[in-house]
Amino acid sequence: MDIRSITNSQQSAVVFADKGPPDVSSIPVKAATPVETTAAVQQPVPIPSLEQVTQAVKSINQTLRILSPDLEFSVDADTDRTIIKVVDQQTKEVIRQMPTQEALDIAKALDKMQGLLLKQKA
Repeated sequence: MDIRSITNSQQSAVVFADKGPPDVSSIPVKAATPVETTAAVQQPVPIPSLEQVTQAVKSINQTLRILSPDLEFSVDADTDRTIIKVVDQQTKEVIRQMPTQEALDIAKALDKMQGLLLKQKA
């Protein structure tokens, strides 16, 4: 392959003059990696039950009491949502909660409204 440069006052360009295929005999070739089959693909993990989540939360809380006593994890009974609280250990006051109590109240109200709508349609 012949490469020549063409230049004029406004732009420059490179022109490739094709003299046939390049010699590739000196390029090293790696062995191909095997393709994974569909059996090697992991199947989705089943959703844990509420009891399993509650047990996991208890285990997390026990571990965190040693490492970071200001954090508490719990599961809201009405919405089944995980709640994380930062609690002042001296006053036992909740400094921050995620999701907030207001957000939990809104979620409960929306669930109740949705239940009423479904009941009325049925």
